[in-house]
Amino acid sequence: MAERAFPHFTVRSGATLEGSRYTAYLAVTPRKHGFPVYYAICENRSFREIDVAQTAAARALADMLDLEEDGTPIFPEGYTGFDDE
Repeated sequence: MAERAFPHFTVRSGATLEGSRYTAYLAVTPRKHGFPVYYAICENRSFREIDVAQTAAARALADMLDLEEDGTPIFPEGYTGFDDE
């Protein structure tokens, strides 16, 4: 799990088991009050191994540019999270 701090939020990466596969996610938690909001990363892909899913989530966290005012992650234009050209 990786973590980045922003002025009003903390963002953590992770992976969770859904059925027989793992989904990569980012959890955006307000610093003062509130509950985390979870964003699935690489939604068109599921992972057989937790380590691979966690790596994909950590990479997405590193590639994230910023957060919108409501905590929604902002990624570069055309960002997919995949190495595809």
